[in-house]
Amino acid sequence: MRLGITIFSTDLAMNVPDLARAAEERGFSSLYLPEHTHIPVSRRTAPAAGQGELPEEYKRTLDPLVALAGAAAVTGTLTLGTAILLAAQREPIVTAKAVATLDHLSGGRVVLGIGFGWNVEEIENHRVPYRERREIARRNVLAMRELWTREVAAFDGFEPSWSWPKPVSGPPLYVGGAAGPKLFAQVAEYAEGWMPIGGKGVKAALPALREACERAGRPMARVIPVGTLPTREKLDYFAGLGIEEVVATLPSGPADHVLPILDRYAKEFLP
Repeated sequence: MRLGITIFSTDLAMNVPDLARAAEERGFSSLYLPEHTHIPVSRRTAPAAGQGELPEEYKRTLDPLVALAGAAAVTGTLTLGTAILLAAQREPIVTAKAVATLDHLSGGRVVLGIGFGWNVEEIENHRVPYRERREIARRNVLAMRELWTREVAAFDGFEPSWSWPKPVSGPPLYVGGAAGPKLFAQVAEYAEGWMPIGGKGVKAALPALREACERAGRPMARVIPVGTLPTREKLDYFAGLGIEEVVATLPSGPADHVLPILDRYAKEFLP
């Protein structure tokens, strides 16, 4: 099983290129970064994880694609991913160019985890109606796929166009979020896999995911649990489900706080 890491990258946390280099040196397979464009101070939406107060790192999150470009420059094998990129909040032509450029410069190491978002006011500030965010994310992803795969791309919203570079790796797309028919329908339509947060309930959800993929005439989607607090028992459990990669969570903090945990993960869970 491959073991990756994820961290809320912020202006106060360990430098992303330094973390990427340290992860690759220790044998981790991947680095995934989350996205929040901004956090409105009104705080109308309660924290998604049920905290009494939204953690500070949500307010200070770096742009994941820019941060991963820094990681790409100092590594050679580490997979560089988003977990997750808020696809409804991004203009698809510009985002397609940024992702393709990152994949080109990194030699095809990008994995794009996309999601729909939970912070109502953040989403609405992008002029995206909250109830339409899933369909807008889908439309944006399909538009990006056209730009990545066609010599002359056309989609609802832009005329036939050229756009290079093309990605080296695709890139593979994963949809993040809680299990359910709406999410699995999108996974089955246009993605390579599902990114559940933490991994709780994955086993029970696999039959529904398999059924959605079969209905779409596609192979079973891959599953990458992201944000897991790893234990040997948990990793063995995921391996028994046929899961090939798990992404362990690191605290958002300075290097002297992050590196000892990274070392412990490496010692306990890597070959």
